[in-house]
Formats: sequence, structure tokens, C-alpha cells
Amino acid sequence: MDLNDAVLLWEPEPGWLNTASYGLPPRPTVEAVRRALDEWQRGARPWAEWDVSTGRSRAAFARLVGASADDVAVGATVSQLLAPVAASLPPGADVVVPDIEFTSNLFPWLVQDLNVRTVPPDRLADAIDRRTAAVAFSVVQSATGELAPVEDVLAAARSAGALVVADATQAVGWLPVDATRYDVLVCAAYKWLMAPRGAAFCYVGEAVRDRFRPVAAGWYAGEEHAYYGPPLRLAASARRFDISPAWFSYVGAAPSLDLLNDIGVEPIRAHNVALANRFRAGLGLPPSDSAILSVDVPGAEERLETAGVRAAVRDGRLRVSFHLYTTEADVDAALDALSSP
Repeated sequence: MDLNDAVLLWEPEPGWLNTASYGLPPRPTVEAVRRALDEWQRGARPWAEWDVSTGRSRAAFARLVGASADDVAVGATVSQLLAPVAASLPPGADVVVPDIEFTSNLFPWLVQDLNVRTVPPDRLADAIDRRTAAVAFSVVQSATGELAPVEDVLAAARSAGALVVADATQAVGWLPVDATRYDVLVCAAYKWLMAPRGAAFCYVGEAVRDRFRPVAAGWYAGEEHAYYGPPLRLAASARRFDISPAWFSYVGAAPSLDLLNDIGVEPIRAHNVALANRFRAGLGLPPSDSAILSVDVPGAEERLETAGVRAAVRDGRLRVSFHLYTTEADVDAALDALSSP
């Protein structure tokens, strides 16, 4: 589907520059969720019909990141899906994490008996050595929009024999991501994938799958779903790490993910980065390769709010983010507001 045709499926109020906080759903997503809620209210459908969307979402996410659906687990949040990975490392194992990492990819390691070292993002690869059991980082940093030095980190980790665990929540949906390059890759779907909050995905490479204990296993992690009684019969695939899904979140996730695959990530990336660079140019900044921008502009929050532009402030800095439903008019309205006295 052509991006120019696809954007007609969204109905945003002008001035939404905050997809890094949450994405806006297209019309098919809203209609699917409303239909399911109506069915729920009337008791008109069995739950299994809503659950079909979970498998559809799993397959669509796998396609988006170049993986097999058998290698993708589903859950509700990033930290929930990372917990079994962190809990499976031996006590005292060395884990390296950027010092500005969002806490959903930090607290799962800190709550375990692990030696967690935090370093500046640009020193991440240099901090990996033979004692490192795992390196955990975001492909795109939430606070700054900075793209991780993925090639350097992967090279250092592979040389040291360390696990590579990536949070791609701020990347998948606008930046091409190949999940198979990592050992574990997690992604919450309510931002750039424009799904309801409560859907999240975790790629777990087949080569490392047996190293992790599915400590949150329940009926949904069973082979063909295990309803009652022993013995333990977990799925052979990454489904063994599944968390029983929030049905309506996945009812909404499936059409959003299908639409992203239909449009293609490359045109979305080009559109988003062009808008980000238009904003950067308006502030006299050089171009970048990210759809997220963090900048120190005094009084920015109040000026934008007055102009009806919605963005975010993170760590005292303005954070703006641009997705396929963002327009040049949105960018220019924000620049006009920031340039006003």
C-alpha cells in the first residue's frame, strides 16, 4: 500500500508529535477493538475467536523483523518478557547496560543477583569483555532518539561470547530491524506499532532458547495450550515464554501490524526522518537519522501546549517524534510555536 493512501486511515488532531510516548491507531484497528468490545458486552463470541488475533499478530510481528513466528513469544510488557532471561543468568553474572537505558530494560537485571554495569551509550561496545555474560540496550534510545552503535556492539559481544539483548520498542515500525541478529529482542507494541497497550513481543533465538527458564509459564505457554493437570508440557518453540494475552490488545495489534507490513518500513522511515530533519533544520540543527529528537529549548513545553502541539519532556529536554501520520504542517506549527516570543 502506498504511504500517501495509507495515511488516510488515520484521523489525528493536528499537532501530535509524541509517538515515542504512544502511537495513534488507524481506523481498522479502532473498528476491530470496538467490534470486539461490543461482542464481549453481548456475549456474542467465544474468546477463542478474539485469540486468533494473537497468532495473527505474532506472525505479522515476525514478518516485520525478519524472523520466524516460532521464534516469537507474546506478552504484555517489555520487562515481563525480559524477566525469564535475566532470571536465567547465573548469580554474579556481568551485564552491561547504557546508563540512560529505560528502566524496563534495566530493572529486570537489577532485581537479580547480577553485576550490572552502566556506561555511556557510546562506550557500550568498549565495555564488553570476556567477563560479560550479556549486553542489554535499546536499538533507539527513548530519552534522546539516539541510534545504538549496533554493529560495534554485536561485534564486541560475539567476540566475547556475550548474549545480546535488545529493546526495539522505539525502533520497530519505523526503522528496519532484523531480529535474527540478536539473541533476544523485545518490543512493546503501543508506540510505533500503534497497538493498544498490553501487547508486546519477544524474539528468542533458537540457539539460546534452552538457556532460559520460562519462569512465568502458564497454560498459554503449553503445547497446544495446557488447560489442566500435569505433566509439564511446554511448547517446543518460543511460545514456551508466552504470557496469556490480553485479548483486546491483540485484536487491535493485528490490523496495525498488518498495515505496517503492507506499507513497508522503508517508506515509513524515509517519511519520518524527513520530517524530523525538517524540524531540526528549523532549529538550526544538522540532519540526523532518527525519527526522535531531543533538544533543550527553554519554555518549549508551555509554548507547544499553547499552540495545541503535543510532545513530551524527558529529563528536562523537549522530545518530539514523527510517524507516518505526522505532516509538514504539524512540524511547521511546532516550529512557529517555539520561535514565538
